[in-house]
Amino acid sequence: MTGRDSSRRLVSPVWLVLIGILSVQFGAGIAKGLFDEIAPTSIVWLRLVTSAVVLVAIARPVLRGRSRSDWLVVLAFGTCLGVMNWAIYQAFARIPLGIAVTLEFIGPLTLAVIGSRRLRDLLWVLLAGLGVAVLGLEGGSDVNLAGVLFALLAGAMWASYILLAGQTGQRWPGFDGLALASVVATVLLTPLAIGEGGGDLLDLRILALGAAVGLLSSVVPYSCELVALRSIKASVFSILMSLEPAAAALAGIVVLQEYLTWEQWLAMTFVVIASVGATRSSRTLAPAPD
Repeated sequence: MTGRDSSRRLVSPVWLVLIGILSVQFGAGIAKGLFDEIAPTSIVWLRLVTSAVVLVAIARPVLRGRSRSDWLVVLAFGTCLGVMNWAIYQAFARIPLGIAVTLEFIGPLTLAVIGSRRLRDLLWVLLAGLGVAVLGLEGGSDVNLAGVLFALLAGAMWASYILLAGQTGQRWPGFDGLALASVVATVLLTPLAIGEGGGDLLDLRILALGAAVGLLSSVVPYSCELVALRSIKASVFSILMSLEPAAAALAGIVVLQEYLTWEQWLAMTFVVIASVGATRSSRTLAPAPD
């Protein structure tokens, strides 16, 4: 065994994926902890700025010779990315992290089942629906309608993101499409971020924390996933991604002291199981930079 082969195995691709998942959710926890100082829209804008700068620097996308259709696809992709991130941060501001990410997963999970031709896979949607019903019946002061609706909107945008990711990848090589989509999302949210953040966006401490959130929520997971996908099966990768709600709940407990009730844990378990089942059936569920 060569030294290079040995070094490659020092970190398992499974661990890389798990590190990426934890990085995303702990980044979200840190971001939510800043909501008392800066508006959610402004912090998500800072995250997108960081992501756009890094991705553009890495990809250096070529803009010449692109068709109108190429630009329309990347504009739609960027719009979905921006709305998805904005919506989930609005949900974070209103409901616990674990619940928000659990509800967000309904979008790609439904897409995964729609992509399957097996009637039995409808059971996964029913199981996820049961999880949502448990959340609705449990209620509680930490769950409100606006937060739930924002999380579901983020889920719908995630499903749209997955559909557009394929078209973007066909038209834009490498990271070019994602880099440009990040720029589009940043520009889209700029007026809202300035309107809500105002002078806070000139605070060097806030800028530094926003950049840290961008690194944790985008740069680190992108890097981990890119390396892991070279040696891990897509099916295993997608199943691991189904652990996102549990990772979000863990981040909520550690960073924000958001303790969930047993009913909320039960609802999350239903959605995670449904996500794993749907993923094994159709392989459609995919990660997103939420």
